[in-house]
Amino acid sequence: MTRRSPSRPWLVPTLVGSVAALGASALYALAATRKAERRTPPIGQFMTIDGLRLHYIERGHGEPLVLIHGNGTLIQDFLVSGIVDDLAKRHRVIIFDRPGYGYSDRPRGLWTPRAHATLFEKALERLDVSRAVVLGHSWGTLVAVALALQAPHLVRSLVLASGYYYPTLRADVILTAPVAIPGIGDLMRYTVSPLAGRLMLPALIKGMFAPAAVSERFDHTFPKDMMLRPLQLRASAEDAATMTPAAAELQHHYRDLRIPVVIIAGGDDQIADVGRQSQRLHRELPGSTFMVVPGMGHMIHHLAPDQVIAAVARASEPAIRAVA
Repeated sequence: MTRRSPSRPWLVPTLVGSVAALGASALYALAATRKAERRTPPIGQFMTIDGLRLHYIERGHGEPLVLIHGNGTLIQDFLVSGIVDDLAKRHRVIIFDRPGYGYSDRPRGLWTPRAHATLFEKALERLDVSRAVVLGHSWGTLVAVALALQAPHLVRSLVLASGYYYPTLRADVILTAPVAIPGIGDLMRYTVSPLAGRLMLPALIKGMFAPAAVSERFDHTFPKDMMLRPLQLRASAEDAATMTPAAAELQHHYRDLRIPVVIIAGGDDQIADVGRQSQRLHRELPGSTFMVVPGMGHMIHHLAPDQVIAAVARASEPAIRAVA
């Protein structure tokens, strides 16, 4: 005699409800993306490198200065800080949207700092740029270092702001790792992640500025909705996942840098520990300059713009010499 399976009258409604909820979330994500991009259209120019469309802006004239933003942000991070207006008085300032951020493409692949550096090397050669001062912030410091190592003819000096240089255990890597996984990550990015991100974003931004308050200019004018688009969520998750192994690989090459390096950090940075990261790098590079701004957090270019501008000026001094 055949035994009947127990009845599950709740199963079909639950499945239908789950599919409907995911569908509604996907529609929300697409609508939110369109709205964000209508509110913040491209502000720069485009070039195509190896099939990848790269969005960038140029401001001012003079010695070239390349700015490389950190994880989760885009070109506007530097523009909103106010430093570009001042730097453009003396420099040809070039800012790229890193792959997957803003309006730059991000094909599937392993976008390590070295892969970023290879892309930017080709872009800078296309722009006829050489011997530039390169400023990287946060995750962008790894790209800046990789670029200096791979293309020393393009990089005259480095300004490394609020950087991460040595591998550590990080909770953000564990939390964001699922979003970086093809398949399940794609489903999350087009359904629950934009909603969860919207709820978590205020606390995330607060932590980036802590212990200082979030600047009013950033709070009111930075296009936060652009951070929650599915492609940018993937880029951010992938960058978080590759940050620690990238630092583990690059740390063996820091002493190969034969150019001036200016390191700047907020003294109370709660994202990248100053002692374990910036100060340690300064000790490893005896000829480097180390600037600490007391009481400031990770977003040093917003919190202490004059000091960041001074760091660029220091890196641009004609008399400054590379480490022998």
